[in-house]
Amino acid sequence: MIELRPFKSLGAANHGWLDAHHHFSFAGYHDPARVHWGSLRVWNDDTIAPGTGFPTHPHNDMEIITYVRKGAITHRDSMGNEGRTEAGDVQVMSAGNGVRHSEYNLEDTDTQIFQIWIIPEERGGEPSWGARAFPKGDRAGAFVPLASGSANDNDALPIRTDARVLGATIKAGESVTYTPASADRHLYLVPATGKVQIDGVEANARDGVAITQLESVTVTALKDSEVVLVDAA
Repeated sequence: MIELRPFKSLGAANHGWLDAHHHFSFAGYHDPARVHWGSLRVWNDDTIAPGTGFPTHPHNDMEIITYVRKGAITHRDSMGNEGRTEAGDVQVMSAGNGVRHSEYNLEDTDTQIFQIWIIPEERGGEPSWGARAFPKGDRAGAFVPLASGSANDNDALPIRTDARVLGATIKAGESVTYTPASADRHLYLVPATGKVQIDGVEANARDGVAITQLESVTVTALKDSEVVLVDAA
């Protein structure tokens, strides 16, 4: 099954400083058909104005992955962590039994992020945060794990759930294939840039593609593309 979710069909809320688009029900947007996709609970496409951001607020029992598409985001939390994550890089916060954090765009231009929340396998535990660079060149023509709950993905940022967040850059006319561990996995793919085709279904930048019951998925770039894929239980 492949279901295209065009960008224009997403939930949306423009707060001035924040232009948010929701692939799944979030805040004031509720669609009973789009509450979650397996353990994937949130995929927000956020544009944050310069000098603004999310003030300190709490979270618990959620794996929160931030993929920076443009600009940079500066993180601070109640554990004493502070870091700046730039475009193409990833940060992960395991909220565990509770953490407070802020996320600000301290840059001179807009920052664009994908904010991805995945439900953890177990509640509680000590919270944690980490970030690292993932050069786009290393993702050329292949899906590379960026965050993962699998011990086999040694170079990925760890998350406490049976899921993987992967990225790939694909040149126009080229294809990349991903094979999940089983056909009943819940895959969700969003092109950050470009245009792709998956088994005849075309997806433009920022469209969502929900996929399940496939032994493998082949993504063909119709334009030079940067794609992010979540593989969740």
